[in-house]
Amino acid sequence: MGVAGVGGLLRPDVMNGVQKNVLVITNDSTVFLSDGFVSAYDMFGGRCTEVKNLYDRLTNITSTSFGIISGRFGFIPSNYVVMKYDFVPSCKADYERLQEEKDFVGEIRLLVQPFDKIVVCVPKDMFEMIMPVLPAERVIAVTNEKFKDDCIARGWSYYPRVGARVGKENADAIVEEIKRMAD
Repeated sequence: MGVAGVGGLLRPDVMNGVQKNVLVITNDSTVFLSDGFVSAYDMFGGRCTEVKNLYDRLTNITSTSFGIISGRFGFIPSNYVVMKYDFVPSCKADYERLQEEKDFVGEIRLLVQPFDKIVVCVPKDMFEMIMPVLPAERVIAVTNEKFKDDCIARGWSYYPRVGARVGKENADAIVEEIKRMAD
């Protein structure tokens, strides 16, 4: 696979007004899979692997796009060509620095609007920054337990973050939720 859905991140696909569009959001990893120029999807391993696997499964169900919050480029579609870089944010201060420099929250605010569901798999401090710009009732959040009540109050689906990212049981449940939405 290796690229975001055909519709890209800015223009979701619509087939006869029925196709549902899903956006998966995660952040970069310190595990770079290439020293050359490749898509962001193909660049990151490590903690991105589970989210990429979830994205791949969702593309078999409905139109799905994938965006990555990158320490060098801000929020980008996973089919953007990138190269290895030094700054991979890993704590609240890093996320705040990235926000100051790249306004990834503003980019997400604009780009989530046309999507029917947004699956967010990011660390808790980053999730806290993104949460206010996500639409009511259209989010599937894989995050820290401290956000469970906030997610439910907004009409979102909540899944506890397991290990590095999603976890098999959560991924299976998210796939089933998207199947129900796509029917």
